[in-house]
Amino acid sequence: MTSLLYREDADDARDRLTTWWNGGDIGRPALLLTARRERPLEEIPILPKPRGWVTDYSISDYAYRLNLTARACVNTHYLAEALPAVAPHLAPGCLALYLGCRGVETDGTVWMEPCITDLESARFEVDPDNPYWQFTLRLLKDQLRLGQTKFLLEFPDLIEGLDTLASMRGTQPLLIDLMDRPEWVHRSLELLNPLYFCYYDPLYELIKDERGGSIFWCWAPGRIAKLQCDYSAMISPLMFREFMQPVLLYLTERLDYCMYHWDGPGAIPHHDALLEIERLNMLQWTPGDGHEPVAHRRWWPLFHKTVEAGKKVYIGGVTLDDLTGLRDEFGPKLHQFLLGVSCRSLAEADRALQIVSD
Repeated sequence: MTSLLYREDADDARDRLTTWWNGGDIGRPALLLTARRERPLEEIPILPKPRGWVTDYSISDYAYRLNLTARACVNTHYLAEALPAVAPHLAPGCLALYLGCRGVETDGTVWMEPCITDLESARFEVDPDNPYWQFTLRLLKDQLRLGQTKFLLEFPDLIEGLDTLASMRGTQPLLIDLMDRPEWVHRSLELLNPLYFCYYDPLYELIKDERGGSIFWCWAPGRIAKLQCDYSAMISPLMFREFMQPVLLYLTERLDYCMYHWDGPGAIPHHDALLEIERLNMLQWTPGDGHEPVAHRRWWPLFHKTVEAGKKVYIGGVTLDDLTGLRDEFGPKLHQFLLGVSCRSLAEADRALQIVSD
């Protein structure tokens, strides 16, 4: 496959990303650059939204989920290093669903009902008949069928480590466990680590393209994952190093490319611990609600420190004004950034490319 209906020069984009991920310079930052189409590339009928539909993660109407897939990319120009792709998302944290949690659909998202109330009877096991896992496989295979020659597939948001354990155990009970039963937490995380790949590996075999690359927010020429620990905002740097750093070391050793979803000021104290992880390629900064925007100068020292440590930086939701400020502040260092930019038109997208290519 050298082209896609929704991105005819897909191979060129993958060539540049291969260079960029492997330490080369493409003459500018990598850009997940998109622009709104004036009219859809294909006219695909829109099914009416089902009664009670509150989130596009929903599993309540399969035909509508497939219709969302079919229409996901038709209104967008994919430019620079952006590639058209869809994912069989079920929740932020599908791994917890596969391991026994029940998803509760709420406005725009899915929350997990904890499934561990008795530590002695807690189970960390693969259930091939788990309904959420079966739904993921069914949806992914149909998305592959719909996407042939049109778009790529990407991973669902699996999530791992303390975030997954918090979903299974409950946020507050796990805080108590960290203090009163640290051995149980360590053992649970050790059991969760290989289970992650019981799901990642078969998903990768389905998702990978003909070049052996895959998408987990961004395409990479191999096995890529987005890792995270939003739970880290509630624990000390000492606890993060004790409980979560070993998880990240384990996972990154078994992946080719890794980014870390670094969420909010509460996670900043763990910066040094993240930079110590050799195979963690990139930090994706998001400031969280109520704080300065993602590209604000308040966060620039974090970006400098990250790049100077040999890591890449990913920030999404970047505006044209942001691009100018980042270019002036970081100069050639900006070439180590991945920037997500959504534009209202092709003309605006051309301007974005000009700003960072000057």
